[in-house]
Parts: sequence; C-alpha cells; structure tokens
Amino acid sequence: GERRPAADALRRALDFKTQGTQCYRDKKYREAIGKYHRALLEMKGLCRALGDPDVGARSALTEEQKGAVESAELECYNSLAACLLQMELVNYERVKEYCLKVLRKEGENFKALYRSGVAYYHLGDYHKALHYLQESHKQQPSGTGGSHIHTHTHTRLHASV
Repeated sequence: GERRPAADALRRALDFKTQGTQCYRDKKYREAIGKYHRALLEMKGLCRALGDPDVGARSALTEEQKGAVESAELECYNSLAACLLQMELVNYERVKEYCLKVLRKEGENFKALYRSGVAYYHLGDYHKALHYLQESHKQQPSGTGGSHIHTHTHTRLHASV
C-alpha cells in the first residue's frame, strides 16, 4: 500500500488548486494566492517524497498522476501570476518569475508569454517585453488586449534607442 500517501497528497494539492480557482473567480485574489501556494507546497512535498530513495516511492505515482502533478503545478504558477496582476501593488518581478517557470516546461503557453511581456514592460525591459508579447501574439493573433501594450512597447523601444 505504498500508493496511498502519494495519492492523498496529490488529491490535497488538486483540492487546493480548485479552491484557488474558485477564489480567483470570486475576485478573492489574496485568498486564491494562499490556496495556490498550499497546492504547490503539497506538490513539493510529494516530489521530495518521490525523490527519496529510502521511500522507494518512485512507483507511488502512475505516469498519469505524474502528468497531473506537472500540469497542476504549471496551472498554479500561471494562476499565481494572474492573481498578482490583479493586486493594487503588483510585484512584477514575481509575476515574471512565475511565468518563466511555466515557460521552461511549456514554451508556447499563451498566458505565460503574454504575462511575461506585461511584467517585463513594467520592469522597463522593453526588448524582452516585445519578445514575449510577439511570441504570445503568434500563439493567439487576436489575443486579449495585448495589442495596446504591444504598441506602447514599440513606442518605448524606439524612444529609448
């Protein structure tokens, strides 16, 4: 019965993620951030347990469950970035960090590309902002509201040359 602890931790993580999504929909962004962090903590614990040779629990998760952990993790980081962008004082440094975690695994993730562009724009790195915004535009040419920030970035870039 090695499977239980891992499966339980996975279920807890997914529960927290679902609660986070609900909080986000209800515009309770701080609460959502807390839930996503809890979900990520459960997943970190899970990965540590699975990586521990003594536990011999490599087999404790099926391939399908490992896939679920990975996609849930990326969803949490993407959603955390979305929550942070809704705050009064946005921590763009952290938005960027979360989006880049997603892009390391899913280089074509539209939301992560777009939010990275927004973060870099606000951090004053217009070259990188433009790169990510153009990449996101390739993914979804009719993407949401990206074009005005795209235009601004172009303008800023030419102004700074």
